[in-house]
Amino acid sequence: MFSYSIDDELQLRLYDQRDAETMHEVVVRNREHLNRWLPWAGVQQSADDSRAFIRRNLVQYSEDNGFSAGIWYRGELVGGIGYHYWDFHNSKTEIGYWLVENAQGKGIMTRSVKTLIEYAFNILQINRVEIRAATENTRSRAVPERLGFKLDGILRRQSWLHDRFVDHAVYSLLRDEGTHGL
Repeated sequence: MFSYSIDDELQLRLYDQRDAETMHEVVVRNREHLNRWLPWAGVQQSADDSRAFIRRNLVQYSEDNGFSAGIWYRGELVGGIGYHYWDFHNSKTEIGYWLVENAQGKGIMTRSVKTLIEYAFNILQINRVEIRAATENTRSRAVPERLGFKLDGILRRQSWLHDRFVDHAVYSLLRDEGTHGL
């Protein structure tokens, strides 16, 4: 199972069924903040929904097709991060993430994403890592920009968010570009 201690304060680890109640409580406490960009935050209504998500995630991991991990900061669940998929034939993956509002501004997400980038390049031997974010979500877009990703383009009206379509910025980083200087 994937588990990685980034430093004394920060750990990434796969969710397991014991995390369902905690995950649900974190989402409920942060629903307004998360729901602004993540439609799943408004749909997750119970710990059973969290359990179902965790089950699907563990199946995805067992099928060697990505995973979602909790971000634990000082022992508290503050977000999630993962690979939406692993496409080994085309040697690419996409990273997605979320973070509670009071954990922002501490470098938590930048360090977490950097860890998954290094894992993708060095362990999985993936060539291309993508990150997509709504064009108006400046905090989410700042992470790949900070880590040296290149903006590949804008996907117009890429996803439905509550009552409107939103455009997505698509960023990529190639293995030979790495995460130099971080």
